[in-house]
Amino acid sequence: MRVFSKLLLIWQNSNLTFKIGFIILVIHLIIAVTGPFWAPFHYTQMGVGKPLTGMSWAHFFGVDHLGRDVFSRVVHGSYMVISLSLLGTFVGLLIGSFTGLFSAYVGGWVDEVIQRLNEALISIPFLILGLLAILVAGPKLSGEPLLMALAIALVYAPRISRISRSAALDIIMRDYVVVARLRGESAISIIWREILPNTSGTLLVEFAIRTGFAPILIGSFGFLGFGIRPPFPEWGSMINDYRAFIYVAPITVIGPAFALSSLVVSLNLFTEGLARALGQSNKISN
Repeated sequence: MRVFSKLLLIWQNSNLTFKIGFIILVIHLIIAVTGPFWAPFHYTQMGVGKPLTGMSWAHFFGVDHLGRDVFSRVVHGSYMVISLSLLGTFVGLLIGSFTGLFSAYVGGWVDEVIQRLNEALISIPFLILGLLAILVAGPKLSGEPLLMALAIALVYAPRISRISRSAALDIIMRDYVVVARLRGESAISIIWREILPNTSGTLLVEFAIRTGFAPILIGSFGFLGFGIRPPFPEWGSMINDYRAFIYVAPITVIGPAFALSSLVVSLNLFTEGLARALGQSNKISN
């Protein structure tokens, strides 16, 4: 009931941006979970229509060059894009928040080593770092969904670590943390019981922000040929496959591009509204 009350408070004090993003995001989640059960065709099914035909009632996003229904492929692909975005960001959050909070609390040479490592990883652009992780994994693991999630986690962990460290530095000198130290509690216990709960708001917003960019990263991997192995319909791979036919059947490219862009926009609207709503709810609760 307490969690529900807090969520209701956030909704009541949220702006239109948050509500629009939330509604679009919920639609995407419903499609991801239920889509495979009601999609008109299986994503591998060929010969469902004349190749490279445009939009119709039977084929909302047209038919690709192999005679597959593009709308069904987009629907089937939504589950993988969303689940990998959430999984990769969550793993990155676990690693980044632990290293950041631990680094801030312990300090000294441990903090110095972790921060230098974070800076080295952050200096590498998002996409290049993710591609390096995929290349290092080797051809046997290339195209595996779990590898995509781990690549996202590697990209996000150092950035989340830096944010969580910054948030923890404001907390570790507060009275309740000092008292916990004087009681002889271990570093892990203090981080878990005292520091983590007081940085949860920052970490939640950071998780939402990173999740919003994860579909772009996954789509970029697929577009460059490093995505999930075909014939699975990952949106970035679909855009790459169909762009050669953009003048013949543009809807086959517009369909997966629209799905990807609407998911990213909804996540960013949701995140922006969530950050504001959490700030307002914190003010009310204080």
